Amino acid sequence: MVQTSVDVSDLPRIESPGRIAILKSKWYPELVDSLSDTCERILRANGYQRIEVHTLPGSLEMPLAAADLLATDGAGDLDALICFSVILKGETAHFEMISNECMRGLGEVMQRYRRPVVVEVLPVYEMQHAVARASDDEFNKGIEAAAAAIEMIAWRRSIGA
Repeated sequence: MVQTSVDVSDLPRIESPGRIAILKSKWYPELVDSLSDTCERILRANGYQRIEVHTLPGSLEMPLAAADLLATDGAGDLDALICFSVILKGETAHFEMISNECMRGLGEVMQRYRRPVVVEVLPVYEMQHAVARASDDEFNKGIEAAAAAIEMIAWRRSIGA
């Protein structure tokens, strides 16, 4: 398995950062918390202090939760949402249905509300694949998620969005 790391030493600086919401599934908490905690650390190091963390029953609930947060963002200060989950392949088609619907739903929310929704929902065939992506090292996908959120926020602000 080839992994790549993301350099966060030169991320754009966000002037007047708003809020960021992290949505995470309650399944596989040791892995999901590692992703979320790592992401939060990178966001804080880059100026974000208002970070909300919401724990959800599972991955399928993420699109509704994301839509609810954006629909009730009266102040318009929710800069991005970041989603973390692990979906492990079992013996039924459940894995495919949940993975597909979660991704489709989150993409739809991003288009409808025109805000970045960064998705690190990890559909894996073996638990070791999730462990490798949530380890306490430079390959933790929480780093990549934080960097993607910051880069998208900076880019959108640069075009006046």
